[in-house]
Amino acid sequence: MDFDHPSALCNKLAAGKLDVALVSSFEFLRNPIYRIVDDVCISSDGPVYSVIVAHRGEIAQIEEIELDPASETSANLLSCLIAELGLPPRLVQCSTAAWPGAAELKTGRRARLLIGDQAVRFRQQYANEFSFWDLGEEWQKPVGLPFVYALWLIRPEVGDPKRIANRLRNLRDGNLANLDDLIAELVARVADPGPQKELTHEFLSRYYREHLRFSFGEKEKEGLRIFANLCVKHSLLPKRDLALRVV
Repeated sequence: MDFDHPSALCNKLAAGKLDVALVSSFEFLRNPIYRIVDDVCISSDGPVYSVIVAHRGEIAQIEEIELDPASETSANLLSCLIAELGLPPRLVQCSTAAWPGAAELKTGRRARLLIGDQAVRFRQQYANEFSFWDLGEEWQKPVGLPFVYALWLIRPEVGDPKRIANRLRNLRDGNLANLDDLIAELVARVADPGPQKELTHEFLSRYYREHLRFSFGEKEKEGLRIFANLCVKHSLLPKRDLALRVV
């Protein structure tokens, strides 16, 4: 198993160093050679909680948003959203994936895109000092469909992709059926609370049940197609016919 950060997993899959990986949905849109495991993804249909822009002041007054280098999907989603809404911030790459402290974002003209554990920790530590622009919520408002953050992708040369896809669907089903036990194990492993003090069973249960979705159905597929079209519109992708080769 390889638990590298999302952009590194995308690079390894693209280079053929991995046959199968759960990676950024933008990796498929950029290079649609892969087979997609049907009915499994990571998405949200409204606030996702863990993909956010942390900021002070009004979002329309921000001049610069630093991008988390770990996720291309979130960065390109943010680029589409600010373009569609006519917002002024420039998007700039950070040199490190380390999550920031409040002092780094002390001015109201600077903000930062945070994803995953970094977003959760920052929100919980600085809940009273910052506002949080939730990208899942901002996508759902105008589009009315889920946003797909990650997909299981299988390289085209891999044999018997259906067998692999069935195993991954069964794994998803088993994890969801035993979600409370998995959450209890995760909470027990957090030996030093530190900034993770709010990762309680109650919070994680709400996060996994209310904020995240794990099915790749027709609504998710249509949301992915709309995202692809917006990326083309804003010159983030070349124009092409997009075929979702699901197995």
